[in-house]
Amino acid sequence: MLYPLLRPLLFSLEPETAHKLTFSGLEALHALGFATILGSREEAAPVQCMGLTFPNRVGLAAGLDKNGDHIDALADLGFGFIEIGTVTPRPQPGNPKPRLFRLPAAEGVINRMGFNNGGLDALVKNVEAAQYRGILGINIGKNFDTPIERAADDYLACLMRVYPYASYVTVNISSPNTKNLRQLQQSDELEKLLAALKDEQAKLAAQHGRYVPLALKIAPDLDGEQIAEIARLLVEYRFDAVIASNTTLGRTGVEHLKHGGEAGGLSGTPVRAKSTSVIRALKAALGDQVPIIGVGGILEGRHAVEKIEAGATLVQLYSGLIYRGPGLVGETIRAVARM
Repeated sequence: MLYPLLRPLLFSLEPETAHKLTFSGLEALHALGFATILGSREEAAPVQCMGLTFPNRVGLAAGLDKNGDHIDALADLGFGFIEIGTVTPRPQPGNPKPRLFRLPAAEGVINRMGFNNGGLDALVKNVEAAQYRGILGINIGKNFDTPIERAADDYLACLMRVYPYASYVTVNISSPNTKNLRQLQQSDELEKLLAALKDEQAKLAAQHGRYVPLALKIAPDLDGEQIAEIARLLVEYRFDAVIASNTTLGRTGVEHLKHGGEAGGLSGTPVRAKSTSVIRALKAALGDQVPIIGVGGILEGRHAVEKIEAGATLVQLYSGLIYRGPGLVGETIRAVARM
């Protein structure tokens, strides 16, 4: 693959600049019909989850394509599903730059992007223009200036707008980069939000004649009691999946590295064990009642196997793509297909 040769050049650039350049290259290859040479052509190994049939277990995590600008080009890489967002009702620029930092020695990434995105209208326009007809998840959040007590209004506005376009919708209450957002993981707050979302989901299913599953994305920085309570609420309110996990506020093992003390969420290798531990705890609490999607620190195929063995049905990639490139998709598909 070319990526190992290109990585030093990309890593010499500011991370957001490298991100844009990478997508420009991918879009150019897609336009020429060559992007498929980067992707996986593994034999399909379909799996059922959330009432949907996924062509393989390996998906793209939210955050890489926030506005759905690159859906078709990303589809060329062989993902079994693609999740775009996080989208908020209104456009917002996110936090001031710099806000994205690589930690190469730890194969980690710290970001404090702050849900930078073009808003619902821009995302929907991109989805409408895309040719992709595979499984598309849309990750929703709240605007930074919406008071936490009004957060449900933003999530409901997003759900109503994206419902006709999504295969499933992810409710992101676990980003560390929007003030007080993780407060929504507390029992009372979470119960109110889940109840409101499930009520709206039922109305939308009747209106559109189609049931769109809801997934909840949680943080890795939860203790056993918190995980057990979230699991209880997921079952009680019949949520369709849980995604574990988002980035961590912890800095164990990276404190001494350049940028290791930057504010934001840490992803990549440093979060792998913590994410897998949350998956294991969720599986113990949920059994087979609510499927788990595992994400966090997958940089090799065997890391995805670990998450599935811990209880995940599906896995998602993000930071691993920064370090390993598109070849990671095929490697991961092969690894989990051999299980």
